[in-house]
Amino acid sequence: MQSDKIIVINAIQEINKLKALASTYRVKMLDILRKQSLNVNELCAMMNLPQSTVATHISILEEAGLVSGEKIKARKGNQKRCRAIFSEIIVKFPEEIVEDKPSIDVEMPIGIFTNWEVSPPCGLCSSKKIIGFLDTPDSFVNPERMKAGLLWFEHGFVEYQFPNNTMYDNRRLQKLEVSVELSSEIPGTNKNWLSDITLWINTVEIGSWTSPGDFGDRRGIYTPSWWKLEGSQYGLLKHWSLTGEGSFVDGVKISEVKLPDIKLPEHHSIRIKLGVKKDAEHLGGINIFGRGFGNYDQDIILRLFFNSYPPF
Repeated sequence: MQSDKIIVINAIQEINKLKALASTYRVKMLDILRKQSLNVNELCAMMNLPQSTVATHISILEEAGLVSGEKIKARKGNQKRCRAIFSEIIVKFPEEIVEDKPSIDVEMPIGIFTNWEVSPPCGLCSSKKIIGFLDTPDSFVNPERMKAGLLWFEHGFVEYQFPNNTMYDNRRLQKLEVSVELSSEIPGTNKNWLSDITLWINTVEIGSWTSPGDFGDRRGIYTPSWWKLEGSQYGLLKHWSLTGEGSFVDGVKISEVKLPDIKLPEHHSIRIKLGVKKDAEHLGGINIFGRGFGNYDQDIILRLFFNSYPPF
């Protein structure tokens, strides 16, 4: 059976995987084994190589975590069949870490919402299993929700409570940003399924972004293999931001709501609410992706940008 998993290799920290790929023979083996599982003798015949050579290359690929082997019964004893674990390999250089950046980041797991109101179709799941029961709103109070890596509903909202770190920093806040991976929601998937997804901060409606669809054309980079391909696989990473000039999604202005309008000095927390309004023009549901699902290894990130230096 063909593999449909994707791996992102850290070019600095995972040199062993890059070394395993530094061979024409091993790359050819991966290409063959991503389409079908074979034993060493079958690979020898296909590649016209000695058994010892093929066995050595397979061992290197196994140690790098790129190939797996399974012992199964044969006519005489057992045989080991090999398969490629991933169908696509991406090499990525890590982003440079700037130690003194003028911002504070807080990442909130998507299952740790403090208030909610959802309508079916709805559900939650961790990277290992469905949480509670599908299309049952009461599952959103299941204690296992704290492990959620994906949640979805047609209309309603989930709300998260972040610490208001502006109260403990004497620099002037320039921008507030919310970063989260999102898509529309429909039973199955449909890349052309519009949904107006809205963000509120401290009960103030910031604005809406129209998701183009519910994506299932391929497995998300971090989506676990047990999650069926018929389900939502990944979303788009969206950045809502508020400044002194208005509110934006990915740099495009969506409303005139400004930083002073959410009255941060009056609140000990920052309440972030995401949802789909019942009277939305495009009532197409929402998927919220967290760690363990989708294309981005993150939950919901609240980022506060400050001036580099305290005000005089």
